[in-house]
Amino acid sequence: MKHLQNPEKELRFTRAAQAVPIWLLVAMLGGSSIILFACCLYRSINPELPHPLWALVPLVPAWPFARLAYRMTRHAYIILTPLGVEIFPLIRPERNMRVVYWGEIAEVQNRASQSQLTLHFSGKQGGGIHLSLRPIPKAQRELLIHTLRERVGGSARK
Repeated sequence: MKHLQNPEKELRFTRAAQAVPIWLLVAMLGGSSIILFACCLYRSINPELPHPLWALVPLVPAWPFARLAYRMTRHAYIILTPLGVEIFPLIRPERNMRVVYWGEIAEVQNRASQSQLTLHFSGKQGGGIHLSLRPIPKAQRELLIHTLRERVGGSARK
């Protein structure tokens, strides 16, 4: 891979891979609502069909799931900035965000077939931050790992 052209710019990685099953759930709930409403239109022919308001029942849980999936798709999980690595948890990222400065990171270690990333604070393998890479799409994981290793100095082990 090539060296980074503009190291002063930030790279944002979202939880888009984690949002896919939730988007599918929202689509299923929305589809079931449409089917229920379409069936209710024939209530004059068959009075045993449910009232059209029953079509709103699947939409009630679909709304919070859609908001969650949108947040996972659009908002950052990890941001690489000139100062360091910004890590945003899923719950209350504004309050619980963590910044790890580049000077604090001694080594970047990737384990378990690129699904877990460890940022070590010292040369020892004991301390550091463990990050799951499963929320990040597979195509972007390699870019994240390569960028971290280049920035830290290539002292990472696989």
